[in-house]
Amino acid sequence: MDTFQVHILAADKTLYEGPCVSLIIPASDGERGILAHHSSMMAAIVPGMLRYQLPGQEVQLAAVSLGMVKVENNEVLVLVDSAERPEEIDEARARREADQAREALLQKKSRQEYQLAQGSLARALNRLRVKGRGQGL
Repeated sequence: MDTFQVHILAADKTLYEGPCVSLIIPASDGERGILAHHSSMMAAIVPGMLRYQLPGQEVQLAAVSLGMVKVENNEVLVLVDSAERPEEIDEARARREADQAREALLQKKSRQEYQLAQGSLARALNRLRVKGRGQGL
């Protein structure tokens, strides 16, 4: 099976670097799949579930935040603000963050505060979704 080199980098850590069989990223226009010898491209990554398969292994999951992906010469660079594997996600904390964001959305706030609360809620719900999927593997 053909592979490509992938570098999945968050602001505070390297999630994975090495050979990869397939990569699915959350993009603003839906999910995008990347396989070996993919044409060159750049795309924005939105908060969501990143899935990648390493040679001979099961699909790996990660909750990612905003970022970008660059594909060139059978090499993929994923840069995101944050990336967490299911086992790294504190479910209780993510639930608290979701509850706090929901409460902030209910209060009459400025447009900016409302948008920040929406972003916080989306990130918390994404972390919970990835955590739940990771437990089922």
